[in-house]
Amino acid sequence: MKTKVAQTGLASIFAVALTLSMAAPAQAEDESCSVARVAGTYGVSDSGTVLGIGPRAALGRLTLEADGRITGTVTASLNGAVTTGTVTGTYTVSPDCSGTTTFGEYDQSGNLLITATVALVWDDKMREVRLLFTSVVLPDGTSLATIVNGDARKK
Repeated sequence: MKTKVAQTGLASIFAVALTLSMAAPAQAEDESCSVARVAGTYGVSDSGTVLGIGPRAALGRLTLEADGRITGTVTASLNGAVTTGTVTGTYTVSPDCSGTTTFGEYDQSGNLLITATVALVWDDKMREVRLLFTSVVLPDGTSLATIVNGDARKK
């Protein structure tokens, strides 16, 4: 009798352990990032310095499409000169929730102001993204050294 109870108890523990071990990977997969899962509209802000020029601050509204495109509007201040314009480009996302974006920032007349590459990291269940500008290039090919970071929150 004791053996049968012990065997039944052991079988139950084994079944629970098996079920939990199968559920854990499914949950972990569910939290991996992808372009489709981070897609949405974000409020974004950044600030920092463009070396040799001065401080930069910006805010905007960006839409990340499920096909890897990024579009939006931005108002930026660079050393006190304020511009309002648009952003278009592409972005990538890795399963570990890191990614990059490369975009052009245009003035209201459609003239390219800068082309930027930005490192991205999502957190808070893909509702928030941290960003760091890694490259900024003027239309004439001149690279600008920057110390600019920011964050964005999904609407």
